[in-house]
Amino acid sequence: MQSILETDRLRIREFSLDDAAFIIELLNSPGWLQNIGDRHVHTTEQAIAYLQNGPIKSYAQNGFGLWMVELKKGFTPIAMCGIIRRDFLEHPDIGFALLPSYMGQGYAYEMASAVLAYATNELQLTKLCAIVLAENEHSIKLLNKLHFQPQSTIVYPGTNDELLLYEN
Repeated sequence: MQSILETDRLRIREFSLDDAAFIIELLNSPGWLQNIGDRHVHTTEQAIAYLQNGPIKSYAQNGFGLWMVELKKGFTPIAMCGIIRRDFLEHPDIGFALLPSYMGQGYAYEMASAVLAYATNELQLTKLCAIVLAENEHSIKLLNKLHFQPQSTIVYPGTNDELLLYEN
């Protein structure tokens, strides 16, 4: 697993198949289910498939993807943050999710601002977007703090979910 970057309190690295238990915990947390949706990842085998077909595949195809976010002290996994290339968006988008027990401590801004700087400076991505449910106030507040601007609404392909589209 390759380390991507570090902040004062966090280490951001590529996911490995050894992270399956964390994926199960995060993808079934209340915030994920409410704001992102049920990905039907409940077993180790399903988590491994999610990692192989999602983040790990994206690293090979795009040179970036969703990354594991750990506390530097003790390497405790707390979140996922990274850059995603989606077929239906013009630009790659930033994605993030945090375990509930680590919310409200500044970790979301710390990880997202570091990933945004990495995308700009290291990956040379000149424009990023973000998609979010209108009722996801925490994510919208974070996007505003990161200087993303609302652009329009889109319907997520294959669903009836209307999302707000932001760009930086």
